[in-house]
Amino acid sequence: MKEDETASVISTSDNSEKANAGNLKEEYISPDQARGNGGFLIAYFNVTCVVAGTGTLGLAKAFAEGGWLGMLILLLAYGMAVYSGIVLIRCLYYKPGERLTNFKAVGRAAFGRTGYAISAFLHFLNLFGCPALYLVLAAGNMKALTMHSNISLSHELWTIVIGTFLLIPSLILKTLHEVTVVSSIGAVCTMVAVFIIMIESPIYYAQHPEHTVIRHTVIWSGFPSALSTIAFSFGGNNTYPHVEHALRNPQQWSYALTAGLTTCTLLYFMTSVPAYFTFGVDSQSPIYNSLPVGPGQIIAIVVMTIHVILAIPIYTTSFSLELETSLRLNEHRLGKVGAWCARAAIRTLTMCGLCIIAIVTPFFDDFMGLLGAVSNCGLVFLLPIICYLKLTGLKNKSWYELGFCLLTIVMGLTGLVFGSIAAIRNLARDFATKRPY
Repeated sequence: MKEDETASVISTSDNSEKANAGNLKEEYISPDQARGNGGFLIAYFNVTCVVAGTGTLGLAKAFAEGGWLGMLILLLAYGMAVYSGIVLIRCLYYKPGERLTNFKAVGRAAFGRTGYAISAFLHFLNLFGCPALYLVLAAGNMKALTMHSNISLSHELWTIVIGTFLLIPSLILKTLHEVTVVSSIGAVCTMVAVFIIMIESPIYYAQHPEHTVIRHTVIWSGFPSALSTIAFSFGGNNTYPHVEHALRNPQQWSYALTAGLTTCTLLYFMTSVPAYFTFGVDSQSPIYNSLPVGPGQIIAIVVMTIHVILAIPIYTTSFSLELETSLRLNEHRLGKVGAWCARAAIRTLTMCGLCIIAIVTPFFDDFMGLLGAVSNCGLVFLLPIICYLKLTGLKNKSWYELGFCLLTIVMGLTGLVFGSIAAIRNLARDFATKRPY
């Protein structure tokens, strides 16, 4: 999740932006204006719920593509994600006495319209791409769960059924205040899946000593693909300004972020290491497809299906809310009925678009790699660091901080460029070979 999925704290405050968000004055507020009353634990759980999600399902496959080097990449990405999240919040306060409102405003403050366009593109790509990926996973899971029943449907039909079902809450809910509890349920589901994989993998290894497991120390050709999957696992930066603004004491942000990302990283190691050790290069994404058929695999599939089904309306409503705000589709202009009709039209079109993408691109692992490379490498490793250096300058930084910034940017560019190329090639191969899904 990445997995991210407390988009409930994510985009609700974006609602308050006026339609003419291009006006810089509207992107600055007083640092203490309408701050939340949340404490350290609230911020910690928000970060954990935003970040820890479906990324856990792909990391063993990332190790299979990059070898045990993936452990080092994961640790590096963890440190870079912590630093990126801290400096992103510093960017919000770069102007004394004022605070930028959101991720897109940081891009504008640093690089004007170009910065705003790039940050908005990455932000919306994340908000639109994640639910499409989750639809792929949910449809595939439902197909697997009902394969031997009387209601066995194709992947395409399950995508349409789930999309239609999830359109209902999107039409009923005007904002995201009503679904805050969803994020905590998603986090619990993720943890259940993590513990199942962590326990089932070594049991399978012990029960099948006859199986030859192939593992590699490093596979340089698979480095970009592994990096893009790992980048997806740390996505969430575009939500941090809203999580931090909900803190009563903003000085606690760096501690809450570090604790949250540390928890996520521990969960990642708890799944990826035993799974890769057990299945080696045969590790699949989602990893529970590698588990032996039985109660453990079924429970893992069920809880992750619940997780993504609960997360999809949060993302789609967040995306629609920002679009509605930009187009000024409000009750003041259109009246209550007109605003609802406009909202229903946008959210229906959004869900239709997601279903089309999920049907056309049903390959979860390579879709995740592409989304991680294009969206999350920019959101996590590139834009926050570059904007931070632009807004606060270079001369007040130590040489080792600048060196770490450079390393982070190089990692981000590597994942963005070569990870995208690898993901596109993999998807092209999937379509050419008509790979089963």
